[in-house]
Amino acid sequence: MTTGKAEAAERRPARERLLDAADELFYAEGVHSVGIDRVIEHAGVAKATLYTTFGSKDELVRAYLTGRHEAIKGQLTRELEARYRTPRERLVGVFEVRGETLGRPGFRGCAFAAANAEARPGSAAQQATADYRDWMRSLLRGLAAAAGAPDPDSLARQLHLLYDGVAATAWLDHDPSVAAVACTAAQTLVDAAIPAGAAALS
Repeated sequence: MTTGKAEAAERRPARERLLDAADELFYAEGVHSVGIDRVIEHAGVAKATLYTTFGSKDELVRAYLTGRHEAIKGQLTRELEARYRTPRERLVGVFEVRGETLGRPGFRGCAFAAANAEARPGSAAQQATADYRDWMRSLLRGLAAAAGAPDPDSLARQLHLLYDGVAATAWLDHDPSVAAVACTAAQTLVDAAIPAGAAALS
């Protein structure tokens, strides 16, 4: 007998079910190792539905990564605004907020790095990753400029490099405590790049 929970799941739009299945399977097992049939079975839809909705696995991968991008963007936008008063504080806050995800069950590093490990040039995975990385650099550059950094591009590049390293190190070493190390390093970079009396934009 079908349970109420199962019935509710089956009533959800096919696109939503496919994206949820892709997010779960691609992140846990890898974009390249999970075949399209696994996603279809997990979502409980027909194969034709996937191709009607997304057209190809490549476009499903794009939608999966875009969803990850939007989730990170939403989290950072919301948390930085709510928890930190100044752009200078928010530059380090990026690492504090990010650090809270590193010890969660199922954490497997950066979804974008994993999806690009075997991606072909010009693939949807590469394009979605470029969009995400452009946004992250823009966020850091904007905060650095607002905090009064004389060279916001340089500081943003340094912090972006550190941001990338946090997820990789936490995953490879199975050590979420690196988040605290990253926060300390980020604070050092910010203090070195922005004079204490620098004018900041509110």
